[in-house]
Amino acid sequence: MRLSRFVFPVAASLGFGFLYIPILILVVYSFNASKLVTVWGGLSTQWYVELFRDPQILDAAKLSFQIAAISATLALALGLAAAITLVRFEWFRGRTWLTGMVAAPLVMPEVITGLSLLLLFVALDNLFGWPSGRGVTTIILAHTTFGMAFVAVIIQARLRGMDRTLEEAAMDLGARPLVVFFTITIPTIAPALVAAWLLAFTLSLDDLVIASFVSGPGSSTLPMVVFSKVRLGISPDINALATLMILIVGLGGAVGFWQMRRAMRRR
Repeated sequence: MRLSRFVFPVAASLGFGFLYIPILILVVYSFNASKLVTVWGGLSTQWYVELFRDPQILDAAKLSFQIAAISATLALALGLAAAITLVRFEWFRGRTWLTGMVAAPLVMPEVITGLSLLLLFVALDNLFGWPSGRGVTTIILAHTTFGMAFVAVIIQARLRGMDRTLEEAAMDLGARPLVVFFTITIPTIAPALVAAWLLAFTLSLDDLVIASFVSGPGSSTLPMVVFSKVRLGISPDINALATLMILIVGLGGAVGFWQMRRAMRRR
């Protein structure tokens, strides 16, 4: 018992230190005045200024956020439809195939997914002329394809744990299925919908491998631009960009935690 009291805190400290100390070092060196990221030259915010003066990074960030928002919304709609079909309909012809198709992107390597989507887009372009070339449209379609799988899994878990007595009571009182869906089902699973959309948004914003296969000229996302810069050597403005991303994620997590505690106090 005494050994466990000593081992667990030490193991937890080592684990969290291994994860967060490099992030802390990155944040500190984003304020480095030197151009060499491994040599400390004093405190300075010049790299944040240089970051906001770089049109390549700003355009890539704007494009990435647009693609992530659109693909997450489409993935939410398709994933919701797939989840309702798999949960609410116990048996129908093709259920096994649909289950496998929904789960396949979860276990498929991103390299295989990106290559297969590239071949699909090339074949569609040759046969029907759409999508014409590779660009923003193909990236959105690709991110929607693998994002809807994660969305479907999250919503399925919420639908299976949902109490259906409210829906049944509303239908017994004469409400139509569509009215029940929008007035009872959607508000009940709203937290799962928000979580699924945020996950699909994050996966799209963070994707590099699939976007590299299906993108074209003028459609470089932020991870692609960062990767191209890092290949030539890490520059201090990349540290500044990473610090801003950490700040945004941290603020989002803090707001979510505050909202959860507020909701728990109300209950």
